[in-house]
Amino acid sequence: MVTFRKQYVVSRPVYSDDSFDGDHQKIYRLHKTTLDHLKAYLTCDSKRAKNAVLSFLPIIGWIRIYRVREWLLGDVVSGISTGMVAIMQGLAFSLLASLPPSYGLFTAFFPMLTYFFLGTSRHISVGSFPVLSLMVGAVVTRLVPEVGQPANITGFDGLTQDQQRVLVASSVTFLMGIFQLAMGVLQVGFIVRYLSDTLVSGFTTAAAVHILVSQLKFVLGLTVPGINGPLALIYTLEKVFVQITSTNICDLVMSIVIMVVVFIVKELNDRYKARLPVPIPIEVIMTVIACGVSYGFNFETRYDVEVVGKMVSGYESPIAPNIEVFQESAVEAFPIAIVGFAVAFSVAKVYSIKHDYTIDGNQELIAFGVSNMFGASFKSFAASTALSRTAVQESSGGKTQIAGLISAMMAMIVTVALGFLLEPLPRSVLGALVIVNLKGMLMQFREIPYLWRRDILECVVWVGTCLGAILLGLDIGLAVGLGLELLTVVFRTQFPRCSVLVNISGTNLYKDRKDYLDILEPNGVKIFRIPSPIFFANIEFFRDKLVEAVGFNPLRVLRKRHKALRKIKKLLRKQDGDISEKGMKDLFCMNVEDSDRPSDLNDLPIRVNWNAELPANISVPRVDIHSLILDFSAVSFLDISAMKGLKTALKEFVRVDVDVYIVSCDAYILEKLHSCLFFDEEILTSMFFPTLHDAVLHVLEKHQEDKGGRVIKDTKL
Repeated sequence: MVTFRKQYVVSRPVYSDDSFDGDHQKIYRLHKTTLDHLKAYLTCDSKRAKNAVLSFLPIIGWIRIYRVREWLLGDVVSGISTGMVAIMQGLAFSLLASLPPSYGLFTAFFPMLTYFFLGTSRHISVGSFPVLSLMVGAVVTRLVPEVGQPANITGFDGLTQDQQRVLVASSVTFLMGIFQLAMGVLQVGFIVRYLSDTLVSGFTTAAAVHILVSQLKFVLGLTVPGINGPLALIYTLEKVFVQITSTNICDLVMSIVIMVVVFIVKELNDRYKARLPVPIPIEVIMTVIACGVSYGFNFETRYDVEVVGKMVSGYESPIAPNIEVFQESAVEAFPIAIVGFAVAFSVAKVYSIKHDYTIDGNQELIAFGVSNMFGASFKSFAASTALSRTAVQESSGGKTQIAGLISAMMAMIVTVALGFLLEPLPRSVLGALVIVNLKGMLMQFREIPYLWRRDILECVVWVGTCLGAILLGLDIGLAVGLGLELLTVVFRTQFPRCSVLVNISGTNLYKDRKDYLDILEPNGVKIFRIPSPIFFANIEFFRDKLVEAVGFNPLRVLRKRHKALRKIKKLLRKQDGDISEKGMKDLFCMNVEDSDRPSDLNDLPIRVNWNAELPANISVPRVDIHSLILDFSAVSFLDISAMKGLKTALKEFVRVDVDVYIVSCDAYILEKLHSCLFFDEEILTSMFFPTLHDAVLHVLEKHQEDKGGRVIKDTKL
């Protein structure tokens, strides 16, 4: 279909940077010093104080605009629906943390109380998250193994194994909160940007594999001790298969039935979500049924099924974190803090865009930091958000965190009054609920072929992160993923795709020579583009690609010319008859009589035409270009090392009689070139042009280009 395209014509002079600055007055800005920024940061007035309070307590912002008649009913329905899911997930995910199930209810309650006041997201459901639970569980089983003596920690004296594990989990969570709070206060919320979607996808997929393997012992009814460190997953699978003949059939059958039913109903929820006012709470329904069947048929004694057992009734007094656990778990607590925030911020960002409000990364760090510290004081473990739980809260009508507060109240009611009803619940049911909720994360394996076709480097990051986390553990795997991600950045900037540009006929546009047919390339002009910053790591690559593009090495040409000059000097002194009058005219580009030849070549008032036919015994590489234009439009910075290398390269071309021009150079880079004394007698400011077309027109005017060049020259800007 042919569409109407507007045309424009601009008539203006051909500008260099110098002539442009001469015709247009430039504003020279004074850059603020560090002291100025510090004074501005410490300055306080009423407006700034008000903004600080609103920023620290986001609840003030949305509670003032709360529409009671329109939003309250949706928040109540959403809170009840989310609360039931949060209760089930809290019970299930506590198994991942190697804790008694009742402590999962604490995680569904306490962190939400502080996030309600401090969080900027109105839709995420704060509570347990399987990946964090697994990472906390790794620390718990390392310090308090199921078999053998616990770590030598003073605070363990007089405590049962479960109490020791709760102390470790709460201390790790408290330290995680300290890290998050510190990062929020120091305004380093940007750190999450270094965790790309590809890295997070590969990492969470590996975590899903770990979670799946860790729940096999509950689904099969086996006794498998927790294993930590590299290849822990392989060793765990080995122990599972060694005991596979001891599988508890009752546990296995219940688990399969639960997983099939929950999977089918969840698929129906997804397919008919537009028609359903609220998703069917199938996890709650199956949990209630499993509790009733287990109690009625006495599964614990009749079939030797491991059940939840004694639930903590009510809330216990707060405890202080253990400093020795801090020292033992600091290395693990930091990646837990990063992953918890990254997941929560990613989910919050999705819903903030959907519902058109802003979230603050630094305030989210503060909110989660305080929430985890507060929750850890009451024996809860690491809190973040789960995408499935947040989706329920948003899709069932939740508008604000009042829904989250109501879901926390649901967890409180179960903890205080109804917990005893969950005591006959088989643990295999919780394991089955955990596994069936891994579908979303495990389906991320489908990203591998897509990434392989679209971007191999991204695929390497995904696969490397996933394999590293599966084989080496989640903490080391995260570090491996970050390393691979940084390597891809280095690779992309160190080896960019440089190109030679040509003019598209009849336009002032310049594109890669390999991509178009209707092109014009002026004789003697080469346009080279580098699409990345130039710094110490890629300056040599830049110079090599530049030599490859122009077709000759200027340094080699310069050396050959010096050698040829010495030979010419000898020929002139000997008055060699092999050099004819015509050859002399061609060689020196002017009429030189024999009587006028100077005896010293250094005093020669002539210029050698190196492209003329030279004497038989003199060979110099031809230089077929007279102008080299460097397109710096994509160069965002230039460091000192690269500046030195660039200056050397430019001088080499200038000394072989090639005019060099730099176009579209960033003003900051130009300012830095001036401050670093980049310019001298050979490298001049007149080499810089504001646009590529300006430089080409200047070159054509200077060298009186041929017909093809005149076509470009006549092209209007």
